Parts: sequence; structure tokens; C-alpha cells
Amino acid sequence: MSKTKEQKLPKWFDGQVYDEGSVVKNRFTGEEYELNNIELSMYDLVVGANVIYEMGGGGPGIIKDLRRGLDWFRTHSPKAYMVLLD
Repeated sequence: MSKTKEQKLPKWFDGQVYDEGSVVKNRFTGEEYELNNIELSMYDLVVGANVIYEMGGGGPGIIKDLRRGLDWFRTHSPKAYMVLLD
């Protein structure tokens, strides 16, 4: 059974939805994890929100998206969360 069919992006998601997944590397540990297209779409939203937040921009909406994205990963792909985002 494909993970893609089990996962859906939430209504609040306003990022790009990719057609394909990819292998992503944790920038701190170097550990890799293969994400499907849905996970990769959410991952990019989370990482982008984090970069904007770290640069001091975006306001409360960015923080909200970052938190909701992390919560989505904890629920829908806990192993990917542990490898890439924890």
C-alpha cells in the first residue's frame, strides 16, 4: 500500500504540491530519508517557514505554519519527523 494514498495535505497548506518525492538529508546529522511527494511538499513548507523565522521575518503566520507542519509530520510520518526534523 502506498503512503501517498494514506496521506493528504491539510486545507491550510498553501505550498507547492510536488508530483514526485525525493531523498532528503538532515542538515545536522547527514541521515537520509526518502519522502513521498506529499511528505516532500510539507517538508519544504516547514523548512521554508523555519528559514524565514530564523531570519526574523514572516510574523505570526510563519510560526503558525511551522508548528502546524511539524505537527502534521509527527502524526502522518513520525519516522520521517524523527530523522529529519526532530
